Amino acid sequence: MEVAVLNIQGKDTGRKVELSADIFGVEPNEHAIYLDVKQYLANQRQGTHKSKERGEIAGSTRKIKKQKGTGTARAGSIKSPVFRGGGRIFGPRPRSYSFKLNKNLKRLARKSALSKQASNVVVLEDFTFENAKTKNFVEVLKALGLDTQKSLFVFPESNDNVYLSSRNLKNSKVIKASQLNTYNVLNANKIVITESSLDGINANFNK
Repeated sequence: MEVAVLNIQGKDTGRKVELSADIFGVEPNEHAIYLDVKQYLANQRQGTHKSKERGEIAGSTRKIKKQKGTGTARAGSIKSPVFRGGGRIFGPRPRSYSFKLNKNLKRLARKSALSKQASNVVVLEDFTFENAKTKNFVEVLKALGLDTQKSLFVFPESNDNVYLSSRNLKNSKVIKASQLNTYNVLNANKIVITESSLDGINANFNK
């Protein structure tokens, strides 16, 4: 699939690039996409939740009333989960939510995501900023008609000035080609790939 290369003013440069059919033209595998997105979201969870169980509550362990003759249920320690301020039964404990996925499945999921979004891919000639200013990045978004849409910008390597210029904009995200993942691709309305990033994408997905 051929795509025109635009400049940061949103004008056609007259050049075209070929998007690899092996990456941008595969039959999407919905289950692979589901698993990769599930893993990404699971990895975002800190898993630091914790509540105290009865053995961790500070309090007396004496029996608070006699066993029989009170007309109410038996009761031992005041730390019992049935009392206010007592420990929690089977409360949450710190844990990791991460899980492993096969490398080939993850590659298939990302190819599937890019194929689903192939019609929303914009190829931009390489650019950078002399200074990190949000205003500069906003001008690029307006020129491309992306100021009201979610956009994902893909660069071949770290570009500090562009990254810092975009950091305050909640609808735009700047990443390296090696950081492409299924969630970010599907979460964007437009995927803006710089021209030199295509080689990195092809290399990463054809390992």
